[in-house]
Amino acid sequence: MRADLFFLVALRLLQRLLAMLTRRSSSLAPVIAAAALLFGPLVLVDAGDSPDPYANETAEQRDARMQWWREARFGLFIHWGVYAVPAGTYQGKQISSIGEWIMYNAKIPVAEYRAFAKQFNPVKYNPDDWVRAAKDAGMKYIVITSKHHDGFALFDSEASDWNVVKATPYGRDLLDPLAQACQRHGLRLGFYYSQAQDWNNPGGGVCGQHWDPAQEGDMGAYIRDVAVPQVTELLTRHPLSIFWWDTPCGMTKEFADQLIPLLRLRPGIIHNNRLGVYPGDTETPEQRIPATGFKGRDWETCMTMNDTWGYKSNDHNWKPTQVLVRNLIDCASKGGNYLLNVGPTSEGLIPEPSLDRLKEVGAWMKVNGEAIYATAASPFKKLEWGRCTQKPGKLYLHVFDWPQTGQLDLPLISRIRKAYLLAESGVTLAVADREEGKRISVPSAPPSPYAGVVVCEIDGPPVVAAPRIRQETDGTLTLRAADADITGHSLKTETKGGGEPNLGYWVDAKDYATWPVTITRTGDYIVEVTYACAPGAEGSVVSLRIGDDEYTATVPATQGWDDFVTVRVGRVQVRATGPMDITLKATEMPRGAVVNLRSIVLSPDFSPRGR
Repeated sequence: MRADLFFLVALRLLQRLLAMLTRRSSSLAPVIAAAALLFGPLVLVDAGDSPDPYANETAEQRDARMQWWREARFGLFIHWGVYAVPAGTYQGKQISSIGEWIMYNAKIPVAEYRAFAKQFNPVKYNPDDWVRAAKDAGMKYIVITSKHHDGFALFDSEASDWNVVKATPYGRDLLDPLAQACQRHGLRLGFYYSQAQDWNNPGGGVCGQHWDPAQEGDMGAYIRDVAVPQVTELLTRHPLSIFWWDTPCGMTKEFADQLIPLLRLRPGIIHNNRLGVYPGDTETPEQRIPATGFKGRDWETCMTMNDTWGYKSNDHNWKPTQVLVRNLIDCASKGGNYLLNVGPTSEGLIPEPSLDRLKEVGAWMKVNGEAIYATAASPFKKLEWGRCTQKPGKLYLHVFDWPQTGQLDLPLISRIRKAYLLAESGVTLAVADREEGKRISVPSAPPSPYAGVVVCEIDGPPVVAAPRIRQETDGTLTLRAADADITGHSLKTETKGGGEPNLGYWVDAKDYATWPVTITRTGDYIVEVTYACAPGAEGSVVSLRIGDDEYTATVPATQGWDDFVTVRVGRVQVRATGPMDITLKATEMPRGAVVNLRSIVLSPDFSPRGR
């Protein structure tokens, strides 16, 4: 029998087994898992002895599987569950932090929290409205919380009665109609699933300590009897494109090995890096956009519109539409996707401020979507006025700070055959050559308050002019982590502790950072460094080479890798002007790591000693 035909037969048998289980006890849940493990290996890449179905996937196979996701760039995240009932308030008090964590943060007993389900009655839920709102916003896929950390399932599950069908007055599955609406409107569907952390089902993991004896139990039994059968139910009932794991609290390799083979039930599905030991297909930075993306990895930033994921009635700190559009552009310019969240009410309504912003983003995407969909990351390291995306033969310049001079400078050597506004493609913009690239004449007013897009048509791959950091008018030279050219395998740009990017993961003494600069004045300079270093990792010796001169310093500890301080480390002498490189290397690394570095600032020293 052909493998594809065998799979169809096997899947039919598995679906029949699931149907039987909907009429019987969930004690047969392990049988579901066994069936999944039996049928799975026949449908995806041969992974040898690995439980990961994609372990032996070729680069070509992976590219084909990821193509639609890479082209989509924009998706809708939906956090919905019983936590929408208290909506951030418990016993008359507003609970700080995010809405969907209210059970954890308020330490609500299991029985008391379960009572909220009697008020969860989404009679105003219209999945077609939700999907249309996402589609009109320019989104290409939806990911919804099928089960969050409170253990409440939005679907009818035989593995746990703590679900919308059995525990609420609504009494109907919420995922089936959403899946059907996605099919009708042409959007891809994904399910979020909290596979380990579960505050209601006994044995579920907790990122911290249990606070109710009802939570106690064997996590191995929980994985076997709840997580495995629920993941199986989700993967076999709906035409899924994405499976979004979350918070692997207590998730050992043994537990993960029971879950990851289930992906074979949905050939071609994309999954993320939050199962535990398995890297998945995508990195998932949360509430932040990485400074440089993830080299060699697909990634997706998930972000809220206000300060919370689940509905919280008193959270009115909505991000302006301009911020949302620019976040989307920022992600695309670094080769990533943007998964933007809404938190519906217990009645099933997406809050109006969310809908308003989706409409406004959609209006911008209707004009400028070409500059987002199916684009690649910017060829430019940094652009002072905005961001860039690209397609073969085209550069899309997303201008955040529209030039009042009417002149847009671009560090590009390649010839520009034609330049125009994406919103006004019939109007050609003048382009002039200059010493460090091109200068494009643009209208005095931007075509959009969010970001105006200038299209540059070029021949072949873009050839970028090497940008150099210049001194400010007072002579100050700032070397930021985001502007460094990194050499090595471990050292990379990250954002630690919030704030601006830093150089991190400096665990190989062979790695180093270089800043190309243009020096306009010689003399003595005061050196200030903004850095962090955990206690126990101090003592590395670093060298700063400026032209032909080299200076060394020993790294002292701060209070942690995210405790950044600014210190004056001494003076250096700059002996020459013109283009040169400033390089930071580690000459000694006695404790396995060097430093987390945000910036080095060289300021002219006008003191008598410095003259």
